[in-house]
Amino acid sequence: MTAAAPAALAEPVGPVPRGWTAALALANGAIWVGWFGPLQILLASQAEDFAPGAGMPKETLLAWVTGAGAVVSLVANPLFGALSDRTTGRRGRRTPWIVAGAAGGALSLLLLAAADGVGTMALGWCLAQLTLNAAFAAVTAAVPDRVPRGRRGAVGGWLGAAQILGVVGGTGLATAAGGTAAGYLACAVFTLVGVLPYVLRYEDLRLAAADRPAWSWRGFLAGFWLSPRRHPDLGWAWLTRFLVNLSNALVLLYLLYYLRDRLRYGDPGRGVLILTAVNGLTLLATVVLGGVWSDRTGRRKPFVIWSGVLMAVATAALAVWQTWPGAIVAAAVLGVGFGVFTSVDFALMTDVLPKALDRGKDLGVINVANALPQVAAPALAAPIVTYLGGYRVLYLVAAVIGLAGAVLVRRIRGVE
Repeated sequence: MTAAAPAALAEPVGPVPRGWTAALALANGAIWVGWFGPLQILLASQAEDFAPGAGMPKETLLAWVTGAGAVVSLVANPLFGALSDRTTGRRGRRTPWIVAGAAGGALSLLLLAAADGVGTMALGWCLAQLTLNAAFAAVTAAVPDRVPRGRRGAVGGWLGAAQILGVVGGTGLATAAGGTAAGYLACAVFTLVGVLPYVLRYEDLRLAAADRPAWSWRGFLAGFWLSPRRHPDLGWAWLTRFLVNLSNALVLLYLLYYLRDRLRYGDPGRGVLILTAVNGLTLLATVVLGGVWSDRTGRRKPFVIWSGVLMAVATAALAVWQTWPGAIVAAAVLGVGFGVFTSVDFALMTDVLPKALDRGKDLGVINVANALPQVAAPALAAPIVTYLGGYRVLYLVAAVIGLAGAVLVRRIRGVE
């Protein structure tokens, strides 16, 4: 008779309390506040302030800083996911990393608030990416730890709703705080406070020391390579997520400059907030619904494919309908598509994970598909905007990339 797997490694079967889902979603939203207050408003403002002294255009400076931070996140997410897989502390596998990551993220944002030049700005953002990715890796790994497969679409929907609320909240805090330093301070406080209900109220699953695999540097490092040949579904899932997120990153990177320099919108910071809010409202209308519907039908791929197609159409609209009303319509349609994609694609990812022991590490590798676009987008967008046709060409390229991601979902064979 085969011995039962320990609780931390077993496939979950029982439902999780609604309070657990709500607290985890709040923690997830708090992390996204720490990311997107800077990404949407604060880093762009600092790049504009520091660009003259650095001797480069603000677009190039912003691209270098955000690209450097994204490189850090490429390493940080799978690394901290793997470390949380092996953690045997009294507080469980994931909770210590959520606490440490949120606290470190708050301190990094305070460093950004005090930045007086490009060097401090880049250092602060890289530290923020390092620490917030530690918390994010642990939060996402908690879902396959605790949530049965047939409920992950719904839980992914609530996490997705919290994500967009974090984006809107971070943008709102950065805009309403009354200055760059105050914006960073507000985001830092929310990031730290937002994780407390989950870590204080809900006990994490503990991994016994006897269940942790023997340590070796070779085995640890080799574990980060997930062969597409051995795990083809995981490989195609990773690629489709990367392409859709790259398309989305190209849309968001220069949004502030697009409104000011192309649409001549009078208050571009306020315009970013309005578009983010419109996008958030339509996303919230579909993110939970899409996840629940996917759970009930037992199918994932059709939802991911058609949401990707819809997002590509909306992105193309930014290229051909370059007016403020066009931007609002595009933001709304993008929200509808990205809402469904966020919840259902997350559930699809957890469905193709190879081993329970490596959930955090494997999800970290998958989450590289979220971070790598932050590296690729500046490298791709800066020359397009500066030399190869401007924003019209940028958004057409983004639409083609997103459409390719949607079509390639069909190559995943092991999921309905």
